[in-house]
Amino acid sequence: MKLCAPERSACFSRAGGGAQWRADGDTRSAATARRIRGAAIDAAHVAPGVTASVDPGSQRCAARARLGLSGAGRYEAAMTKPPQSAGAFSHLGRPTRIPDQPDAATLERAPNPHPDVDYVTRFAAPEFTSICPVTGQPDFAHLVIDYVPDKWIVESKSLKLHLASFRNHGAFHEDCTVRIGKELAALLKPRWLRIGGYWYPRGGIPIDVFWQTGRLPKGVWAPDQGVAPYRGRG
Repeated sequence: MKLCAPERSACFSRAGGGAQWRADGDTRSAATARRIRGAAIDAAHVAPGVTASVDPGSQRCAARARLGLSGAGRYEAAMTKPPQSAGAFSHLGRPTRIPDQPDAATLERAPNPHPDVDYVTRFAAPEFTSICPVTGQPDFAHLVIDYVPDKWIVESKSLKLHLASFRNHGAFHEDCTVRIGKELAALLKPRWLRIGGYWYPRGGIPIDVFWQTGRLPKGVWAPDQGVAPYRGRG
């Protein structure tokens, strides 16, 4: 029996009672060879792009799989990933800079891959930053955004850029939090969306802001946002 991974110049051979695995000049134990042989045969049944052939005359099986080898004798079947086109997006797959000021046009959307079911997507931004519109002092918040998509999902790089654009934007906590929620709701038209803005104290008072639109579909699991109330050292 002979199993080959041509891309690594590796071959498992079995003749009579002996078994060896040779890969790039490395001779491995029969036990390791048997493990790799089993993986190659399994891969021939389940992995895309793997072929197996049987020679009826000699009753020998040859399976060719693309195997990744490590020094410890581990292996993995190579997974093929279809190329993704960035043509539909302005930011994804392209060099981009953070906008100087927030603009809802930065946000982009993509078709929901599972519009037939209700599920929750969560984004957390634990280092959100803006500035006070009066004093110019920095404000910091932990934002958590949950939504149940309908036809659209938000493209995550565009959301990252949009949130980062608030770093030099002067607005109160309530304005930043609710504005972001409204912009996402207008873009995505989700079945349900909520945003929690957990702001760190400045001037001795922490401020938390919550906004929601729509109703959570029955039976959908929406975990608690998991951000504890501010306690200081108490």
